[in-house]
Amino acid sequence: MKKEIQFKGQLRLYMQWPAIMMILLIAMNVWIYQIDKKAGFVMTAFVLIYGVIVGILYFYNKSLLLSELVEFAGQYGAIQNVLLKELSIPYVILLEDGNIIWVNEQFSDLMGNRRENYLSKYIPDLNRGLFPAKVGEKTKTEIFYGDRDYEVEFSKISVQDFNEAEPLVEIPKGKEYFITACFRDITELKTYIRENEKQRLVSGLIYIDNYDEIMDSVEEVRQSLLVALIDRKINQYIANVDGIAKKLEKDKYFIVIKKHFFEQMKEDRFSILEDAKNVNVGNDVPATLSMGFGLSNDTYAQSYNYARVSIDLALARGGDQAVVKSSEGIEYFGGKREQTSKNTRVKARVKAEALREFIAAKDCVIIMGHKIGDVDSFGAGIGIYRAVTEMGKEAHIVINDITRSVRPLYESFTKNPAYPKDMFLTSKNVEDYVDNNTMVVVVDTNKRELVECEDLLDWAKMIVVLDHHRQGSDVIEGAVLSYIEPYASSSCEMVAEILQYIVDDVKLPSMEASSLYAGIMIDTNNFMNRAGVRTFEAAAFLRRCGADITFIRKMFREDIETYRAKAGIISNAEVYRDIYAIARGENMKIDSPTIIGAQAANELLDIGKVKASFVLTNYNGKIYVSARSIDEVNVQIIMERIGGGGHMNTAGAQFAHTDMDRAVDVLKETIDVMIEEGDI
Repeated sequence: MKKEIQFKGQLRLYMQWPAIMMILLIAMNVWIYQIDKKAGFVMTAFVLIYGVIVGILYFYNKSLLLSELVEFAGQYGAIQNVLLKELSIPYVILLEDGNIIWVNEQFSDLMGNRRENYLSKYIPDLNRGLFPAKVGEKTKTEIFYGDRDYEVEFSKISVQDFNEAEPLVEIPKGKEYFITACFRDITELKTYIRENEKQRLVSGLIYIDNYDEIMDSVEEVRQSLLVALIDRKINQYIANVDGIAKKLEKDKYFIVIKKHFFEQMKEDRFSILEDAKNVNVGNDVPATLSMGFGLSNDTYAQSYNYARVSIDLALARGGDQAVVKSSEGIEYFGGKREQTSKNTRVKARVKAEALREFIAAKDCVIIMGHKIGDVDSFGAGIGIYRAVTEMGKEAHIVINDITRSVRPLYESFTKNPAYPKDMFLTSKNVEDYVDNNTMVVVVDTNKRELVECEDLLDWAKMIVVLDHHRQGSDVIEGAVLSYIEPYASSSCEMVAEILQYIVDDVKLPSMEASSLYAGIMIDTNNFMNRAGVRTFEAAAFLRRCGADITFIRKMFREDIETYRAKAGIISNAEVYRDIYAIARGENMKIDSPTIIGAQAANELLDIGKVKASFVLTNYNGKIYVSARSIDEVNVQIIMERIGGGGHMNTAGAQFAHTDMDRAVDVLKETIDVMIEEGDI
């Protein structure tokens, strides 16, 4: 065995140095012999004696040195084993399947001296999915165990790199590598990080939504008292969370609070929103607040910018709510109260004048609504088409799917020779009409994913958005003009208003006026929902333009199959939690099941004690949800939870599958969670 052991590396070179010196001495001996033979013989004797001594010492010391090295290696390995065994951090060695083959004392103490075969038995989160994929790689994860935070580092080590002579572990035959796991206690570090995060400042803005309205609704002598009470409510609320509130204007406040207390405000769902409504000194209209907060991990300036975006979004969604924007996304709180419609048309006039300037600067305008367009989307597109053509510009309307409800209106234009053949386009041929002088007008939606042609938004350099739905986080970016009025009953109402300012003394043809009027009728359910003063003013304008009510009524009549389908939806409806009607529309052999679903949702509200209705229908590989309510439930925030949106009383959403049972379960679960959280 010893004969097979050979020195190598630097040690071998060290052992060979005497032999190398022997060669040098022989060379020197030859040189001396040539100079003096007598001295050469003497030198030869000394070289021979040196060689004998070197040989004896080499073979004797080799055996002795090998013995010493073996003894040192054994002691070193034992010391390594003891040090690893008594390592101050928990350490464990595993096979590739997670089977434990060795642990040190710290790991045993951490686990309470339990005996398990697999690491996942101790801590389920530490499973095979966390192991490194390649030898030499390391992966890290954080866990919470035994009231402590740990960072666990996994390493993948080849068996060939492991000294088999060390009795530390016994590696099963056939195994190519093993996994090591090292536990590092980071409790103190995490504590400091959490404390630092709690001390981070959050910027916020608070606006009184309806300041002018509440001032007009109270006597002049009480106005100062009303303002003082609202100020007191806001300042007390912020002071209770150790924050600072600074009044910027008569109806605007800037606030700064610590994140720790901000989380408390989120937990109580920003109770100031409801408290402000209780302030009453004789005012007929309750005060409502909008709140916007910004959380940035970069700079406080960025937090303030986030707060500005949040407050704008809160106002665009109708007010009476709090919006929180951070790097992780946007959260909404409140929004239970419908915004009060304003009788003034100043904003409509300003937006109309801006739209007129944009149209005048372009040669072509392309109009599009949302996918599976309804009568409101179609009518609003017709109204913008009239405004553009009256200004002498080219206009086209993008529409892909002609639903049953839209078809009579659509055919009344396509069959009329007074309108050009390319009045209506599809997503497939619209690109041919787009150039640098083209403007896109989006109506009846403000979400990019819902428009008829998303590519059109990328092709066009100028975009205008007109919509009456409350704005969400997925908005159409880059719009030069965004006119979004959540209080409006329909997009047709908004377009009917701005038409009167874009073109002087505009006179709509009867068919176009009927299209706009039909859109208002559909979205207000025959003027029963969300119909305000301006809704009837817009309807009166359209009637003066020649809107044919008889034609509209005939257009909305249903065939017997459609009527039966709607009756079938209503007949299988269930009432969930005593106030929510949920119905399904499956296997309906009709052209537009989503339209029938919306109509059925409206009729379900006529059932006593039903506060909100939801109808789910299968169509084109998806499940569409139509949600309706009267005034007590905000169906918009319910639909937003499942990826949709809309109005407080009219909203919808989609499921990207056709599993009706699963969709209904998700809807019910969403309602349960929101009731538990106090959102509805």
